[in-house]
Amino acid sequence: MVERLERLAEEVDHPFNPYARSAVRVAYLRERMEEESDLGEELRLRFLLGKELLSEGSTMAAINEFYQVFAILYPNREHVHPETLLEAWQYLALANLRHGEVQNCLHHHDAESCIFPIAGGGIHRLAEGSRAAIAVYLPLLEAFPDDLSSRYLLNVAYMTLGEYPEGVPGQWRIPPETFASPIDFPRFENIAGGLGIDVDARAGGVVMEDLNGNGLLDLVVSSYGLRDQIRVFLNDGAGGFIDHTAASGLTGITGGLNLVHADSTNNGLPDILVLRGGWEREFGRTPNSLLRNDGGGTFTDVTEEAGLLDFHPTQTAAWADFNNNGRLDLFVGREALLVPGERPGEYRWEGAAGALYRNNGDGTFTDVAAEVGLDVKGYIKAAVWGDYDNDGFMDLFLSNMQGHNYLFRNLGPDGQGHWRFEEVAERAGVHLPVESFTSWWFDYNNNGQLDLFVSGYSATRLGGSLVSRDAALDLLGREREAERLWLYENQGDGTFRDVTAERGLDHVVYTMGANYGDLEGNGWPDIYLGSGEPDFHGIVPNRMFRNDRGRGFQDVTEAGGFGHLQKGHGVAFGDLNHSGALDVYAVIGGVADSDTYPNVLFENPGFGNRWLSVELVGVEAPRTPIGARIEAVIVEGGETRSVFSHLHSGGSFGSAPFRRHLGLGRADRIERLVVRWPGRSGEQVFRDPPFDAAIRIVQGEERFEVLERPSFDYRKDAAVGHEHQRHGGH
Repeated sequence: MVERLERLAEEVDHPFNPYARSAVRVAYLRERMEEESDLGEELRLRFLLGKELLSEGSTMAAINEFYQVFAILYPNREHVHPETLLEAWQYLALANLRHGEVQNCLHHHDAESCIFPIAGGGIHRLAEGSRAAIAVYLPLLEAFPDDLSSRYLLNVAYMTLGEYPEGVPGQWRIPPETFASPIDFPRFENIAGGLGIDVDARAGGVVMEDLNGNGLLDLVVSSYGLRDQIRVFLNDGAGGFIDHTAASGLTGITGGLNLVHADSTNNGLPDILVLRGGWEREFGRTPNSLLRNDGGGTFTDVTEEAGLLDFHPTQTAAWADFNNNGRLDLFVGREALLVPGERPGEYRWEGAAGALYRNNGDGTFTDVAAEVGLDVKGYIKAAVWGDYDNDGFMDLFLSNMQGHNYLFRNLGPDGQGHWRFEEVAERAGVHLPVESFTSWWFDYNNNGQLDLFVSGYSATRLGGSLVSRDAALDLLGREREAERLWLYENQGDGTFRDVTAERGLDHVVYTMGANYGDLEGNGWPDIYLGSGEPDFHGIVPNRMFRNDRGRGFQDVTEAGGFGHLQKGHGVAFGDLNHSGALDVYAVIGGVADSDTYPNVLFENPGFGNRWLSVELVGVEAPRTPIGARIEAVIVEGGETRSVFSHLHSGGSFGSAPFRRHLGLGRADRIERLVVRWPGRSGEQVFRDPPFDAAIRIVQGEERFEVLERPSFDYRKDAAVGHEHQRHGGH
C-alpha cells in the first residue's frame, strides 16, 4: 500500500486536477501566461494564478497578481461586467486578509487565535494584512453596498485589529449582539498545543479510542493529502500524549479525508478504515486502507487481503452487523461519477455509489450490496446505521449530495434466509435536502426513538464569496440562499417530522466535520459543527449548539469559545482524562496546500454533574455491539426520567469512542440501567449502578465490573515526544 500511495501521489499531480499540488498548477499557469497574447485570456489566467498562489501559501505573490488584474480592469470599468469587477476587488481584499492570517494566526498562533468573535490573544500583532484588506473593502462597499460577504469580512478584519465594533463605520457595522450567545455558558480552553496533539495539517479525520487496551483514550489523526502521514498519539495517563507514529507500523500510510473505526475481527482491538479520494471525482480513484490493530498500538494494512481494495472516491463508511450473525459488516458510500451517456446531453452514473461488505468471519469481506438491494446510485456523503424502528434490524441512512437521500429499512431474512433492504426515504419523510452532507442518528429528546440529523451543504455555491455571504445572511437573521440544517424527529410509526425550525436549528452552516456529545453531563446531547469550504473566502465560524433538555437547541458558540474560523473537519467528543466531562477534539484545515492549521482540543471546564461511563462487550452480538441501546433510569429532584445512549462512533465525519458516557445531571440515584443488545438478543437490567464511575458489562453476565480509571489533570505546559511541524507553504 505504501508503494501504491507514493505512485498515486505523483499521478494525481496533474495541472488539470483542481486538487493537485498548487506548485504544479502554478507552474502550468505561468507557462500558459508566457505563451498567451490575448489580453482577455491573460487576465483570466492571471486571476487563476492569483488563486493558486493563495493555495500555495505565496500570499504576497498572490496579492501582486490580484493588484495587476485590478489595475487593468478598474480603469476600464465602464466596459467590464460589474460582477467581474466585484470578484477582482473581493479577491484582492481577501488575499490581504489571508496574508494577515498567515502572519499571525498560523505563524504565531495561540489558544485564542481565529476564535470568533476575535478578541484577546486572537488580535493580530502584525497589522499590515488586515489594514490593507480594510483599505480595499471600504471603497468596494461604497461601490457595491449590497455585498454582504465583504461587509462581514470587513467586520472580521476590524476584529483582528482589536477595533471592533467602534472602529467599523456605522453603515457597515454588524452589531456585537448578532454574535452573542442567548445564555451564559462557560468557556472551553483550547489546550492541544501544550499536549503535543495540535497536528498542523490539512482537512482530515480523527479516531478517539483506546487503541492498546489500557483503558486510556488515544488519538489517530489523518490529513487529506497523499503525502500527509497519518499520526498516532497514545495517552500516557499522566496528562500528556506520546507521538507513537514511528512505532505504530504506519509509516508511509498517508492521506485520508475521514477515518472510521471498529473491532472488525472481534478480538478486542479497534481497527481503522482510512477513506480517500472524496470530492476528487476522476482524480479520486485512490484506495481506502483497512488498518488491522495488532495490539500495543501497532497496525498492519490488510486492505487487499481483506477483499476491500477498490478505486472509488469516497469519504464515508459505517460499521454494523446488518445480518445479526455477531460480526461487524461494512458499508462504504462512494461518490459515483456522472459521465456522458450514449446520446448528446445524456449522462449516466458510472459504478455503484455503495458497497456493502459482509464480514466472512475469517478476516475477509464480500460485497453483497446488489443482492440485498443496496445497489444505489448517487454522490454519497454520509452513511449511518441505526435501528430507527426498533425491530432488531439495523437500517441505513445515506445522505446524497446530488439528489434525494436514501433510507434503507432492513427487512431481515426472507423464507430462504436472504436478507433484503427496502428504500423508504420519501415514505418516511427524510428524503430532503437534495444537497446533503454530514449526518447521524441520535436520541436528542430522550424518548427511546432514534432521531436523525442531516446537514445540508450547498456545493453549488462553493468557490467564491457566496459561503461568507450565506454566513452573513444567517447571522443577520435574513432570508438565506443556501441549504440549511435538518432535524428529523422520530414519530414512532416509521415516519419522521421536520422539527428544525421549532428546535432552533434553522441555520445555514456549511458543515463538513461534526459530531455530538453531552457537554454539560445533563443527559442531553449537544452538537458541534465544523464548517467551511475549499475557497479562502470561507472564513465562517464552527458552531456549537446546546441541547436545552430536548426542547430545542441554543447557539453557545460565542460564549463557549467554539467559533473557530479555520475550517473544521473530523470531530470527536470524549473524556480523555477521566474527569467525567467530555472534551472536544477537532481536526482543523482545508484542502488547499497552505490551508493548514493546528488541530484543537477544547477542555471541558466541568459542570459538577453526575455521570456513568459504560463499556459494552458483546458475546452473541459483535464484541463492539454497534447499535446497542443503554437506558439509565434516574431519580433527579424527586422526579424519574430516562437518559438514553446509542452505541455508535457518532457523526459521519469524526469517530468517537464506543464507551458510552452517560451524563446524569443532578441525579440522586440510578434506579436501573437497561442494556438492549443489538439484533434480537434481548436486554439486561442492572439495579443501582454506581455514580461517577466506569463499568464494563459483558453480554449475558449478571454483574457488571467496576473499572479502575483514576482521573488526572492535563499537563498543558509540555508535549511528550512531540515535535511540532508545519505543513504547507507558508
